[in-house]
Amino acid sequence: MTAERVRVVRAWEWARPERPARREVLSAEPELEQAKPPLLFVPGFGHGAWAFAEHWLEHAAARGFPAYALSLRGHGGSEPAPDATLRSYTHDVVQVAASLPRQAVLVGHGAGARVVAHALARYPARAAVLVAPVLGGWATFGTALRRNPVGTLPAVLGAGLRLNRRQLFSRELPDSEARRYLSRLGRASRRAQWQLLTGREPEPAVGRPPVLVLGSPDDRVVPPATLNRAARRYASAPLLFPGMGHDLMLDARWREPIDAILDWLEKDPAPAPG
Repeated sequence: MTAERVRVVRAWEWARPERPARREVLSAEPELEQAKPPLLFVPGFGHGAWAFAEHWLEHAAARGFPAYALSLRGHGGSEPAPDATLRSYTHDVVQVAASLPRQAVLVGHGAGARVVAHALARYPARAAVLVAPVLGGWATFGTALRRNPVGTLPAVLGAGLRLNRRQLFSRELPDSEARRYLSRLGRASRRAQWQLLTGREPEPAVGRPPVLVLGSPDDRVVPPATLNRAARRYASAPLLFPGMGHDLMLDARWREPIDAILDWLEKDPAPAPG
């Protein structure tokens, strides 16, 4: 007979609880209640809830899903948090998800997908979706440095990571829209940026919820190898959208990935194998 080790209490987290923070949450509700699970969208570093409010929130609500988008502390309309950590961001996701009326689906984009992966170890999600996931580690940094050295190197020295138009959007997106989105980008805390490079792997998800990984093979932030690695972690294969940039929710063909996510959820995906 073998015993499985289960860590029930994280003593250091009890000893040092996260500081409460005022968080911005935007929402869109369906006209008619259809008993579909709520979706909680979690943006990546530098982005706020606005990135999902542009298109995906209303589109999800139009298909019957209550939709919410969170600005992590220090982002969007949430309160400033210059010393926030990945743990702080994870706490934000778990607290907001727990406040929703039903068990939620967590949808994380970019570095927000990494935050969602950590949150899955603390919140029993109905399902999760990792969109163009930035897994972190030095391999991610190396890719970013090769493709955007001017914007990436300052982040290692404590400044903000600066992503450019070519990294975030396809050529199909009008320049006026790309400039408008770029002007709204903020920055994550120095500690959180550094932890994304050096931090530990997420713990196993509570209840083994089904996880969908999707992205673009033409993403100039997340290479295909990273998409494959993320999908393998959850015993699946990535769903790909060629020709799109890193910010799938803002790019010209934004409908394609969100419809794929909602179609997947409507099929009521089964929990991941044990």
